[in-house]
Amino acid sequence: MGHFQEFEDEYLETMYEFHETEPLGIVRTGDLATRLGVTPASATEMVQRLASRGLLNYIPYKGARLTKEGLIHGRKMKRRHRLAEVLLDQLPYEGNAHETACRLEHAIDDDMEVALSRLVGPDAKDPSGRPIPAPTEDIALRLSKPSPSVTAHAMSQGAQGNVVGLLLPADACALLAERGFGLGTVVTRRDSGLAMENGYEVHLPDDWLQGVFVTLVENPA
Repeated sequence: MGHFQEFEDEYLETMYEFHETEPLGIVRTGDLATRLGVTPASATEMVQRLASRGLLNYIPYKGARLTKEGLIHGRKMKRRHRLAEVLLDQLPYEGNAHETACRLEHAIDDDMEVALSRLVGPDAKDPSGRPIPAPTEDIALRLSKPSPSVTAHAMSQGAQGNVVGLLLPADACALLAERGFGLGTVVTRRDSGLAMENGYEVHLPDDWLQGVFVTLVENPA
């Protein structure tokens, strides 16, 4: 059932790709089969199955389009795929990011989607410049609530926080550690960089600041 669910997810995600190009268009089964690399007979069988579950509207001899529920599911899968691609790009990942993201998207649950959304920010685009689809209502509600941690990039001037996570290259972490910067370090955001209690101040590029996570200190002295 797990693998079959992944097949269904792939169909709905691919239907969403067609929807992005032509929102009201009917997707021919042959075009869907070509995009997915399957036979037209296999595509027709899956389309009919998804239609029986209310996820597609199937029009015999013409094609299909997403229903409201199908659109929500397809958008969610495409969002998770592109979030995974952004994460792999930030690591950076030297393999085939698209194929790896195709596998990762099925392992991303709501909690991970929220975490990745906060990591990449609301205006992020995937590595090819395509927008990341909007979150579903349940995820949007969670994202609207204050996060227990933020990136150093998102800290306001004068804000103080405790470093709780580093998503940086190993050599960068080692270099920062030489200055006493690491997990547990208390930092204050300044115009010029991040000031530490030991008197040092570190100056990081924006992409590195996005990889430093802190828990904000309320009413710092």
